Amino acid sequence: MSNLLEVIVDDDRWLKLPVDIEKYAKDVFAETVEYMQENGLDEGLSYGKSVTANLSLSNDNQVKELNSEFRKKDAPTNILSFANIDDDNFPDDFCDGEILEAGDMIMSLETLQKEAEIKKIPLQDHFAHLLVHGVLHLAGYDHQSDDEAEEMEAIEIDILQKMGIKNPYADEEII
Repeated sequence: MSNLLEVIVDDDRWLKLPVDIEKYAKDVFAETVEYMQENGLDEGLSYGKSVTANLSLSNDNQVKELNSEFRKKDAPTNILSFANIDDDNFPDDFCDGEILEAGDMIMSLETLQKEAEIKKIPLQDHFAHLLVHGVLHLAGYDHQSDDEAEEMEAIEIDILQKMGIKNPYADEEII
């Protein structure tokens, strides 16, 4: 099985970062899905198929628009995930053949930069954390209750640790 992330750069400022963000995003995605599959954590991706998803690298304006439309929050956020598993026709429409289409994510550069600066953490580490978080949402994980948040946070910490990234929750509240 090969897992593939399609990266769409909506804002060219992403390409000016000191890391090949498209390659890094694909690597983080692949490591996240593989970890989930190897550890039986792929509840929404457990069809024994290769997993694909889309990531738009965007900005506060576009993310704010979508956040307002879909979450009724008139502000930008760091990442939004639109999971196909939430669709009533998920198995029929998104699990055709050998590939499972997990869904779409969009990330805001300005919010990512602002949060990394406030937390005094490397931008690349915060990006990885948000992408892992988004992929978990695509697999059906959520953080609406304390128990869900604790489960999701523990998985994020473990995946990030496997990538050499320290616990993003060590000194803060759950996102």
